[in-house]
Amino acid sequence: MLRVLAVDDEKPLLEELLYLLRSDPRVVSAEGASDATGALRRITRALETGPDGPDGIDVVFLDIHMAGLTGLDIARLLAGFARPPLVVFVTAHEGFAVQAFDLKAVDYVLKPVRPERLAEAVRRACDQLTRTAARPAEPGGGPPAPAAPARHGAGAGPAPAGSTADRAADRVAEIAVELGGVTRFVPVADIAYVEAQGDYARLHTDAGSHLVRIPLSTLEERWAERGFVRIHRRHLVALGRIEELRLDSGTTSVRVGSAELQVSRRHARQLRDLLMRRATG
Repeated sequence: MLRVLAVDDEKPLLEELLYLLRSDPRVVSAEGASDATGALRRITRALETGPDGPDGIDVVFLDIHMAGLTGLDIARLLAGFARPPLVVFVTAHEGFAVQAFDLKAVDYVLKPVRPERLAEAVRRACDQLTRTAARPAEPGGGPPAPAAPARHGAGAGPAPAGSTADRAADRVAEIAVELGGVTRFVPVADIAYVEAQGDYARLHTDAGSHLVRIPLSTLEERWAERGFVRIHRRHLVALGRIEELRLDSGTTSVRVGSAELQVSRRHARQLRDLLMRRATG
């Protein structure tokens, strides 16, 4: 059973969110705060008594755009505590999903809020709390390690608590994408190549493509250790997905699945060397 705090500076939207939350049988209590100051005051009281205390809060449903501190600011503050409440963002803006999940948000719900979508967020929060409660305490009697964000459709069960490096590696192994109001996690291993589209990047997989608001240069740096190489100012390719290297009249290209991608002159030599090392190693 969840104890919930909903935060939104638009009163009608806050009232609607509270109505939906209180209608869910898994929510034992739902309080509201109409600004960041009120939210922080209530969260501070919950942190002082602890998650098992009478004023404890299990989940905070946070709007992002608010006067003063934003929902992202509040989530960053909560991240500094040993046992903070879980966070679900509820927002009209799609562009903050990556930041939200970097802050270990449980879910990212788009407005207008649909009852079935909110129910899914509540389910994820319940599942994560169950996993956290089932984890053994850290050596020295500390609290359980924080659970990783819930994965949509994941069926592998709870992951064992690991080191900070292990949890960071887990976040790098997947990327959050928004599709029809639902945030999904795409394994990086499923991505064949990435195409730059302005400030966005399009991730190409065997099943389709996904647009994310992340510059190609950021993905290049983040995924270098996972075998992705820059072949052109517009393309980043998984080295293991390259099926053919073609040389034709001084131009170089690679075949990745059904796509043929041009390789720029500045990247051609490095790519050939990498492919040769892979072939002979």
